Amino acid sequence: MSEREAPRVFISYSHDTEEHKAQVRKFATLLHSRIGLEVVLDQWQDNVRVDWSLWATRNLKAADFIIVVASPLYRARADGDAPPDEGRGAQFETAIIRNKLTKDLDDGTRRVLPVVLPGGSIDDIPEFLNPYSMTRYEISQITADGVADLLGAIIGRGQHTAPPRGVWRGGELEAPPVHAGELPWSCASQGIRRGPASIGGVRYENSIVLRPSIPAATGPGYVELDLGGHYERFTTVAGVLDDARDPHQVGHLRVVLDGTPRSAHNVAPGKPAEIDVDVSGARVLRLEMSRPSPTASPFGSAAVVVTRRGRPPELGLGDPVVT
Repeated sequence: MSEREAPRVFISYSHDTEEHKAQVRKFATLLHSRIGLEVVLDQWQDNVRVDWSLWATRNLKAADFIIVVASPLYRARADGDAPPDEGRGAQFETAIIRNKLTKDLDDGTRRVLPVVLPGGSIDDIPEFLNPYSMTRYEISQITADGVADLLGAIIGRGQHTAPPRGVWRGGELEAPPVHAGELPWSCASQGIRRGPASIGGVRYENSIVLRPSIPAATGPGYVELDLGGHYERFTTVAGVLDDARDPHQVGHLRVVLDGTPRSAHNVAPGKPAEIDVDVSGARVLRLEMSRPSPTASPFGSAAVVVTRRGRPPELGLGDPVVT
């Protein structure tokens, strides 16, 4: 079955009452017409004469999943407590289903799905499906929300997926801050380096510094850090370097997470910016530094490393850390 092909579902049930048959038909219609599953139901085959044992054999064999609808008569017929001439169809189908489970219990457990419709009881699930020790699907209402758990079992994608596992720290609840410059660098532009920097009169020993050697380099200076989804916050002090050769330059800094801009800041000599960004779940942190041209929006992608009197930007991120 391809990813784009609808799963084929066979519904096995017994004709307890006309009301029960109508409820099963409503349930099957929801799965077929609203959800888009390829549902096989005997009630939809009443326009031709059918060899029902052959019909059941073929469709049970072809089904990706078998939904067993619990009811008192179905359980009696499945568990061998009904006369042999009563409910022959349910007895025939359940014999095939039991054989499937006996042949391959793991595969059968995944593909045979016991369902309790509104008003039904767990005690009406056949004994061989282990109603209390294994998963069953209790449908409180025949709606898309009501069948969400059942649908998750069919498509292999539940409502509540496990989040990515965090970094094991030997049982410590709080991890020490990590200098961002020590993280793996996926890529970096010319002129980006690690090292000490003085920004706004404060010296930061573990900084990321932009000092391009090419006066007219275009595009922002940048570095991309591999977070791997393990961190929650990124903090730093950004600004023009105190020892910049051009004391009048204005800088622009932008934080981008997994390709999406998250914050932008303009800085000037003696006027650094404190940056504090939530990076929960992000895998790639991109830090961009530039001198915006007078005609370019500081928040757009047209940021350019321009110069004043041929001097490149001299910007830094003081002690950037992730926690």
